[in-house]
Amino acid sequence: MSIKKIESFLTISLMMMVFALQAQSSDLFRIEYLNIPNNDSGNSINRFRTFFQLPLEFKKDNFIVVGGEYRYIDLGLQDVPFTTEDLKSVQRIEASLGYLYRSSGDWIYAIKGGMRLQSNFETKLTSDDYIYVGNIYAIRDRTKNREEGAKPDRLIIGLQYTTTPGRDFPLPILNYYREFHPDWTYTLGVPKTNIRYKFDDVNHVQAFLTLDNFFANIQGNKMVNGKVAENISMTTILGGLGYEHYFTDHIMYYGYVAYTISNDYRLRDNEREDIYTIDEKGTFYFRTGFKFKI
Repeated sequence: MSIKKIESFLTISLMMMVFALQAQSSDLFRIEYLNIPNNDSGNSINRFRTFFQLPLEFKKDNFIVVGGEYRYIDLGLQDVPFTTEDLKSVQRIEASLGYLYRSSGDWIYAIKGGMRLQSNFETKLTSDDYIYVGNIYAIRDRTKNREEGAKPDRLIIGLQYTTTPGRDFPLPILNYYREFHPDWTYTLGVPKTNIRYKFDDVNHVQAFLTLDNFFANIQGNKMVNGKVAENISMTTILGGLGYEHYFTDHIMYYGYVAYTISNDYRLRDNEREDIYTIDEKGTFYFRTGFKFKI
């Protein structure tokens, strides 16, 4: 297997696991703003995101989970060899429905299906605007174990599949969280690995390594240097510091400052062949918002 194919496989794997792990979030509602200035090139990205999921118990320990998400991404494209009038922004609209069963022990089992629209929405909807997602996972949750000497933890395992072009295979999900000291926790996995310190019940800080991305179909496509670009995407790996302030046990503010270790911002065709590299230089990354969580 060539180096290019290996890199492509790793990128696909990371992006799909981002989508999968978002489905396991304990957040009930989130609203946030992101800015990636890309100062050297001027190709800035601003993203507004809102997200919710509502668990409905229809019998003891059995839940239907209704979810939805909206993302608006402003693309500040500068000095590129294609017209940008129809590519000033892309949007993502998603609806999902899941089933969750909490066993009498530590395990939670869940399955989820969803549909999202990801496009620049310049014309009527096309088949390439629709993406279908399915995931199945199991969670061993021992975070409520507060017995003396216990180290609460959580393990997530599963599989996820999406119809995003160029990703025609399921991928594994693996994530592990542990409280190893009354004031310290860590998480290992994708999309985020971190270590967190609690100054008190209200103020927490963390150092993290994480991944962020977006993908959208380009309605009408783009002709660039004699090749046809069918979608636009960004995948970035970044490291940084974060701060969280808890107003209550369930409502919090968060802010993250980071720098991109790897930045892959491109136009591609539906076989994931690169058509044009918009940006690949490192840059600063800022994200902030509020969330309501279980």
